[in-house]
Amino acid sequence: MIKVMFMMTNTRTKKDPFHFHPELRQLIKPFNESFYRSITTEKIRAQIENSGHELQIDFYEDDVRERLRLEALSQHTGDLYVFGYASLMWDPAIDFSEVQRAFAPNHQRRFILVDDKGGRGTSEQPGLMAALDQGQGCEGLAFKITSDKVDLETEILFRRELIAPGYLAVFIPIELDGKSEVALTFVADHEQPHIRQDITRSEQIRFAATGAGILGTSLEYLENTVVQLSKIGINDPDASDLLVAARNYDAA
Repeated sequence: MIKVMFMMTNTRTKKDPFHFHPELRQLIKPFNESFYRSITTEKIRAQIENSGHELQIDFYEDDVRERLRLEALSQHTGDLYVFGYASLMWDPAIDFSEVQRAFAPNHQRRFILVDDKGGRGTSEQPGLMAALDQGQGCEGLAFKITSDKVDLETEILFRRELIAPGYLAVFIPIELDGKSEVALTFVADHEQPHIRQDITRSEQIRFAATGAGILGTSLEYLENTVVQLSKIGINDPDASDLLVAARNYDAA
């Protein structure tokens, strides 16, 4: 009887992950339905080889990625916030206890990741993707992971975000409904050649309009990003303007 009462109490007191923002429930893919939940370098290698494309990605070895994960979390204890600014918002692949709208005051979403490795672009026709960089602020979502799940969920998260060099795992300040917190996120690694801080607008437009690879086209990526941001209620003029220009791009 005591066990039954305990289970009933737990059921009653367990919070709905969407209690802050019920409107997000239909916009975020359940973690157990996400492709990224079980992503591995072996799966990506097989996908690339089956596509007939030349393998150009320098993957992290699993032990290197695990070292990066442990280093990033070495000073962290307790529950963990993860800040998402792009596809992580609508397809996080992690088992979170709550999600809130968040603002990162010192960073911004920028289309500066040039993909020439076969994902959404090649060396002949590079593609374009988003990264989080220093800037004047970025709206996104913060996912809370309870302390007992941090180890498992961050292992999954790092396999997704750090399958290859490009980002750095760092903690940044965020604002949650007037409250200040810190969150784990993945920012642009300026040491990597495919992070182009100096990219011109004309290059962004061309890469977004023409890049294509085994994951699809860069234009599809940009279209999906703008659509999903809009559904979530985030207005990103830079992304919207880039999409209009890419759709109107004339290679001639």
